Amino acid sequence: MLAGALARQAVVDQELLDPKTLRDAKLLASLGRESQRLTQVAELAHTLHRADDELIETRELADGDDAEMAAEARAELERLTATIATTEEKLKPLLIPRDPLDDRNAIVELRAGTGGDEAALFAADLWRMYSRYIERRGWKIEIITMSDGTLGGVKEVIFKVVGDGAFGDMRGESGVHRVQRVPATEAAGRIHTSAATVAVLPEADEIDLKIDPQELRIDVFRASGPGGQSVNTTDSAVRITHLPTGLVVSQQDQKSQLQNKLKGMEVLRARLLDLRVSQQEAERSKMRKSQVSTGDRSAKIRTYNWPQSRVTDHRINFTTHNLPAVMNGEIWPLIEAVQLARLEEDMGDQ
Repeated sequence: MLAGALARQAVVDQELLDPKTLRDAKLLASLGRESQRLTQVAELAHTLHRADDELIETRELADGDDAEMAAEARAELERLTATIATTEEKLKPLLIPRDPLDDRNAIVELRAGTGGDEAALFAADLWRMYSRYIERRGWKIEIITMSDGTLGGVKEVIFKVVGDGAFGDMRGESGVHRVQRVPATEAAGRIHTSAATVAVLPEADEIDLKIDPQELRIDVFRASGPGGQSVNTTDSAVRITHLPTGLVVSQQDQKSQLQNKLKGMEVLRARLLDLRVSQQEAERSKMRKSQVSTGDRSAKIRTYNWPQSRVTDHRINFTTHNLPAVMNGEIWPLIEAVQLARLEEDMGDQ
């Protein structure tokens, strides 16, 4: 697999220089992302080969007659063995054919589900959790639309995560997130169960999807709720309906009708691309039982249990008892566990 990846890098480098590639924006973007991954493979392969060569030489020294040098060589053997093991672990995911969408920015739709005010409060907790995680990754957040609930909760927030590999990291968060705790509104101290839904979509470029303007119905209306000077005084809000699929996007957070239309089209393109991906994953899951990539957004994926400080991912039976850290944005162990499960699944198909 490694030799094949290195051979592929040479092919990709040639294709990137081809004038035909330069005239094809979609192909150029795809090859650019593949080249970035293969460059990492080449760098790690160089590290691995150098460590292997050093290991052979060091073993000879460790078996030599000079006791002091042999002792130093044995210590070096431990370091080189650890380096080789770490490098091989880093190489594994890079050698699996990568979903080209994983390198994209992500559009995340977070909504309060069943549970009334408590569900909105939980959605606000998830919004803070993701915000802190994204900040730790050094990525940026662009809020597309947000609807506040009562008591400081959030009914809905749609936001874009801007950063290399954002969709690949965040895609496993799609599904129903359930919370078990005593709500702030509960006087009797009873534990309630509420839920929020998360949908993570790959950002779609115009070159990904050709949307016929005749397939769109665009309605304008006066925005409601808090906003800037012009938000509530003009027909600046936009509702876009994609007639073939029935998908509807409403956008009112921007000040002008044009800005709302542009943001609305961004979300619509992401939903249409996601629809295509979900259909492909549904076909894939028909062929074999899929542990992670079912594409079912209505499935309960995770439970956050406050009394026991427990977070459980039900897809892979992964549990951590450090709920405060998770809610503070330290969700990488959960994301990594899902990624490893998907990687093992994909490696089993090779």
